[in-house]
Amino acid sequence: MTDMQTIHNAASREETLEWMKKKLSHLMPPAALEDKAELVFQINRLKKELNAVILGHNYMEAVLFNTVPDYVGDSLELARISARTDADIIVFCGVEFMAETAKILNPGKQVLLPAKEAGCSLAAAISGDDVRNLKQQFPGVPVVSYVNTYAEVKAETDICCTSSNADKVVRHLFENGHNRVLFLPDEYLGSNVADELGVPIFFPSDAEPDAPKAMIGWKGRCEVHEQFTVDDITRARETHPGLNVLAHPECSREVVRASDFSGSTKQMIRHVKETDSEKYLLLTECSMGDNIVAENPDKELVRMCSIACPHMKTITLEDTLASLLNRRYEIELEPEMMDLARASLDRMISIG
Repeated sequence: MTDMQTIHNAASREETLEWMKKKLSHLMPPAALEDKAELVFQINRLKKELNAVILGHNYMEAVLFNTVPDYVGDSLELARISARTDADIIVFCGVEFMAETAKILNPGKQVLLPAKEAGCSLAAAISGDDVRNLKQQFPGVPVVSYVNTYAEVKAETDICCTSSNADKVVRHLFENGHNRVLFLPDEYLGSNVADELGVPIFFPSDAEPDAPKAMIGWKGRCEVHEQFTVDDITRARETHPGLNVLAHPECSREVVRASDFSGSTKQMIRHVKETDSEKYLLLTECSMGDNIVAENPDKELVRMCSIACPHMKTITLEDTLASLLNRRYEIELEPEMMDLARASLDRMISIG
């Protein structure tokens, strides 16, 4: 039996609490764990009764992330898992666009989002109308949309991508005869992909560069990752010599270049686990630091990050239990939109 299976199969609140103390006592005081143990026990019992599966994004708070999800991961990993689950109900502990993705891949299943409003500044930065206008401005240019978009945008997209496979998706299109690629909506992720591939990126209001291949970007940003600066890295290195700095590719190009490693949340977790540095600094949503510490108690993380995603923080154990009990809040999308969006997600998954 795996570590997570132990708590999922706990026979009582007391057994649940004992496991939580062993796993999380270095992150939370015992009194806080005692308050949460009954919720965890009820959720893990109820999901079995309902044949429900709980998916948890890497940005979930530690007490939720480490106790009730059947699967955890980044957007790409959870999309793959949701596509092959045999559960009747999918509870997505993440934000709305993630739950929409699970619904698109599972149109016949009930998909629940524990919080009524769990949005995303990046997803809100572009609409379906915006994409349609871009397709008129750049006819015949394939559209790559970050998975951090709503269903109406995915429905206008040729191929979706995540932060872990964005370079593969764009490279695939360049290698298959396209000399321009629309990359939406993350300005920084697009700039970092262009940097990785050695091609220029320009924006719809810019003059088109004289280059055989180029990306066309959009000025959407994540409200968390846009706050990190090169000065943050400089100050951290001065205080902590030998620091290993990891930046999410939703950070600016300057921040990514100044870091030691850049990758998706899953890639960042693997990097910390597989490397041996004196200290690590994560430039991403700060809850993930707690989750890495829970899995790697021997690793020292510099806890300088205080930037939390307000949308991810709306997902709590209390709301996850209420979601299961009351079947709230269900994701509902138009069948035609789901069919169009599913094609772009299927292409993303097939590229890997």
